[in-house]
Parts: sequence; C-alpha cells; structure tokens
Amino acid sequence: MPPPRKQGTALGPRLAELRGPEVQPKALDARALAALAANPGCRRRALLDGAGVNKTALASALGSPSAFGMSQFAFMRGNAFEARVKADGGAELLRLVHEKLDPSAEPPTEAATPDLAAIGPQGRAARTALALREASRPGGWALLDHPMLVLDVAGSPAFLEPDAVVVHPDGSWTVVEIKSFPMLDGAADPAKVGAAARQSAVYVLALEEVAARLVQDSAPAPEVRHQVLLVCPKDFTNLPTAAAVDVRKQRAVTRRQLARLTRVEEIADSLPEGTCFAPDLPREQLTAAVEALPAAYAPECLAACELAFHCRSRSREEGAVTSLGRSLRAELGGLTTAEDVLAAAHGKAGDPEDPTVAALRRAADLRAEALGAAAARGEGARCH
Repeated sequence: MPPPRKQGTALGPRLAELRGPEVQPKALDARALAALAANPGCRRRALLDGAGVNKTALASALGSPSAFGMSQFAFMRGNAFEARVKADGGAELLRLVHEKLDPSAEPPTEAATPDLAAIGPQGRAARTALALREASRPGGWALLDHPMLVLDVAGSPAFLEPDAVVVHPDGSWTVVEIKSFPMLDGAADPAKVGAAARQSAVYVLALEEVAARLVQDSAPAPEVRHQVLLVCPKDFTNLPTAAAVDVRKQRAVTRRQLARLTRVEEIADSLPEGTCFAPDLPREQLTAAVEALPAAYAPECLAACELAFHCRSRSREEGAVTSLGRSLRAELGGLTTAEDVLAAAHGKAGDPEDPTVAALRRAADLRAEALGAAAARGEGARCH
C-alpha cells in the first residue's frame, strides 16, 4: 500500500482531489447529518460525506447499488404538499404555529416574508442570518421559506436548508418540518416521527450557532425553541395538520455525537497518496480506496446510507458480529467475530470465568441437549 499522504495540504483542494477533479461536491443535508451522528464511529461515512462524495454513484460503481432514497413519486407528492402548506404567504402554516406552539401570542394576521435569494450557499447563509437579525425584533411574525444555515461538522462546513423557520412576536425562532406521511387520528408512524425529530434537531443546532453570532451589546441571543412543528397531511386527505415535537433529547444526542466525530483532516491525512473516489475509476481501484477507510457497519445503516450493501457484504465476509446488530455486539464484549463466538461456545477458546463465555457455553449445552432429545424422539417414532 502506498504511504499515507503528508499532512499540511489545504483541506479544500484535498477534498476536491478525493472526489475527483471533475466531480462536483454533493451537499451534506440534515438527513445525512442525523444518520452520521447516529454512527459517529464510521470514519468511512465521515470522510465521504465531509468531502461531498456522491455515495449513490460510488455504490453503483462498486457493484453494490443502493435502494436507499426517496422515489420520484414520493418526492413530487412531498413538493406538492409543501406548496399547499405555504400557499398565500404561509397563512395556514403560521396559523398552525400559533395554534400548536404559541396560542398566547397575537394571531398572525400578517407576517414578514424576507427575500433570502443570494449567490451560492455562503451568500444565502449570510442573507438568512441578516434576515433573522432583522426579524427578531419583538413585535411581529416572520416566515423564512427555505433559509440556508451552516453547521460545522468535523471541521467541514455543512449547509442545511430547513423547510421553514418562523420568528415569533417575542423574537424566538421555531423550526418547521413538512413531511408527506399522514397523521391518522392525530398520530403518525413513530419511526417516521423519530427520523423527522432527529433531522429537526440538526436544524436547531445550526440555528443556535446563528443565534450565538447575533449577540450584540450584551443583549441575549435569540431563543431557539426546542419544540419544532411537524406538519403532515391529515388522515387520507391533502389537508395539513400539525403537532409539536420536543427535540431536546435528539438535540443533545446529536450534539454529543457530532462532537465525537474525528476531524475530516485527520481521516484524509491517513489515506494513501493518490486516493480518489471518482465513480469513473476502475472498480478495483475504487474498492481499494473505500477499504482504506474503516467502516462501522450495522443493520441500521440499510435505512440511512447508500453504501450499506457494500459494507454489509464486507462485514459478513469478515464474520463481524456487528452485522447482526449493535445490541448483540454490545452483549458479546470482546468477541468481535462469529468465529470467536463459536470457539467460545464450544469450549475451544475464551475464559470460563467470563460471564459472556459462560452464557455462550450454557446456551450451546442447552442447544445440544434439545437436538439430542429431538433426535431420540425421531428415532423412536421410526422404530414404531
């Protein structure tokens, strides 16, 4: 293997080199950030996301195309529902915010809707910060449609675009997340609500960074509310309904996990010279480049990462017990492969005083006893 690259190369050019000279970076969105925070030990995903590598194209080039993602039909349905929610200057959306989150405030008969257009994500993020500063003066409602936020992730900026941010009359801010899955009798699929809460928590963290930068003349930072508004279709109609979702737990977990991420520079500097993830490279070269990055595969990755099929295949080849689930991996302690587990269960390895080894051997004895009894019953039946 070629030696690791010497440290000191500027991060921007280094990441462009990893993507490929003609490959445009893929934006890191809140959904990807939430998935990354849920698996902070995966250096493979941390670098590929931080470098803006298109993992969908990479997975196809590796011969393990992913089924992860939203269908075109669902995408169009979601856009149509969002347009309905925001029609008439966001009147219905503001009504739902007032009803569910701030009923004591003056009703939003009118609201400011600042223009957030600017050149590039940096320009849009600056324009969003300015609009939030202007709208945070107490006294009225404001609706920011698709603002641009920036969040530092492992030393690399991630530009995020929530569906909307509402500024309340008291100057506080609320994240609005619009989803196309239904609320039936006031309740939605808990798994989907949980995913939306984790995604919204990323937006809350990014808004808190914006608020911290707006502090002037000893004035307190604007409050970022930890209750977000989840807007969904009501029952089987296309009419919007909403629920307040408390994301304090998700915010705390996401902040802690993002802080644990190894910085992108450190991972990039550990790679061999000439490593590149451009999808037009030969499969053997791409496979070697991907395998140079340690992964932390778990079954949950199948619903969150485009490279999950490739990583699952490698994990199974290595016999890693993590491929059976993180909870099982935690139960097995220092036994990290299926070979280690079987050897411990059959008394060929492992400390008998270890509770994990003792439990495995007891389970193996019970299994052998059950199989022996079943075989005896079968033999008796054949004799009759």
